[in-house]
Amino acid sequence: MAEKKNGTFSDTEKAAMQQRADEIRSTKGLKGAAKTAKEYEACVAAIEALSDVESAIAATLHRIVAEEAPELAAKTFYGFPAYAKDGKVVVFYQPASKFDTRYGTISFDDPANLDDGVMWPVSYAVLEMNPEVEKRVRALVKKAVS
Repeated sequence: MAEKKNGTFSDTEKAAMQQRADEIRSTKGLKGAAKTAKEYEACVAAIEALSDVESAIAATLHRIVAEEAPELAAKTFYGFPAYAKDGKVVVFYQPASKFDTRYGTISFDDPANLDDGVMWPVSYAVLEMNPEVEKRVRALVKKAVS
């Protein structure tokens, strides 16, 4: 990750914030099906722009969400492929390449129903998508929207 200078945001973090602002602007004035279609296209484009491994992980998450949680709408969130309910992101994929980190993550935001006592995980490092990982992600997505 790019170094922060003088306590400010790094160039990578600034770019991500700019990307989020662009996402919001790109759907300004759009409503209903037009907004949903624009956000879906942006999500698919974000997946296609990833490297092979990251794209495979994101594409599998995309398929899992379509199958297990069709009520979630595809969109982007800081440039990440994301899935939201009532405009609030439930789950998203943050590729390692975005911030030059060791691993990408599948993460769940506050609306996800993953509660388990007083502490539970909401972010999972994913190095590759295999049948075991897919099964686990599928269960998490299903639980998140239950």
